[in-house]
Amino acid sequence: MDEREPVFTIAVASRLTRMHPQTLRKYERAGLVAPSRQSGNHRLYSNADVARLRRIRYLVDERGLNVAGLEVALAMSDRLGAVGPNASRSELRSAIDEALGMSESP
Repeated sequence: MDEREPVFTIAVASRLTRMHPQTLRKYERAGLVAPSRQSGNHRLYSNADVARLRRIRYLVDERGLNVAGLEVALAMSDRLGAVGPNASRSELRSAIDEALGMSESP
């Protein structure tokens, strides 16, 4: 099964992540997670969404990040993940700058 296939309702995702459904909605409004929408506008979460929500819970509970901190940390993590493990030092620096909104505009 594809890890991005939407399979979990908000109730199930809430149980899997040990987060209140309202918290999941808050993180969606903040743009930290983007569940798929089913007919009737019901949210469906994938395994990748649940893993991201667990990462968010760790960052909040163990590291004390707020939503603004989560935005920066997740943007940096996403960008570094996209660059890949064999990136050069300059590619890593560019990815970090881009994630922090420090890249130069053309």
